[in-house]
Amino acid sequence: MTRPTIIAGNWKLNPPRTQGEQLFQEVCAGASARGVSGTSEVRVVVCPPYPYLGLLEAQSEVAHRVVALGGQDLTVNDWGAFTGAVNGALLREFGALYVVVGHSERRQLFGETDASVGEKVAAALRAELTPILCVGETDAERDAGETFEVVARQLYAGLQPSRDVVVQGPLVIAYEPVWAIGTGRNATPEQAAEVHRFLRNRLAEFAGDNWSQKVPLLYGGSVKPENAAGLLKDPDIDGALIGGASLSAESFLGILDVALNN
Repeated sequence: MTRPTIIAGNWKLNPPRTQGEQLFQEVCAGASARGVSGTSEVRVVVCPPYPYLGLLEAQSEVAHRVVALGGQDLTVNDWGAFTGAVNGALLREFGALYVVVGHSERRQLFGETDASVGEKVAAALRAELTPILCVGETDAERDAGETFEVVARQLYAGLQPSRDVVVQGPLVIAYEPVWAIGTGRNATPEQAAEVHRFLRNRLAEFAGDNWSQKVPLLYGGSVKPENAAGLLKDPDIDGALIGGASLSAESFLGILDVALNN
């Protein structure tokens, strides 16, 4: 079963508008020059702050959509009096095809729970968005030997509310060990691959091996051009969810080069 390799950039709350437009143009030009498209074996996704979406959609159209757009979060609500919220339908209307759900920063800083993440996965699928469901353990959980217990709980909680739909629609899982995000403490390729194989097996238990083999599993945790090769060479690591390195076109495209040459 051939799964696409996905190189996804999560800009988080960055950068200012002029820098963001330039960054996106450079990423689109670089991806296009490398023969990347929305249907190629290696695909590129950029998840900017909400205000960028409509602006970058127009640029993406000019670039023939070599780079897909994604949201960083969404609300479970449809329409109505929900100040500050953005739903999946609105993300779609402004060009998003993907949405990050359950990122560790949303869980830690904004109080999202396993249950609320599951509701958001369902909301993303209702809007015909591809959810990038994030799972991962903290340093305390890793040191306590609870990694597999934590990621299994987060995985099932994220998928169970939409079980009948999720096995029919597109899905991406991102393993992002919280202890390896911006801490200087990096997961080894062997540690990442071990968790990815565990997640693949849990997906097979959830809905069968054939389905599990179709789901791309990304790694997220201080991915850089220097360590990407060691990670992406593993057959169960299908790409990367990139934070800081996605804010530099040179670094981001360097990781893309690793994926293309892997």
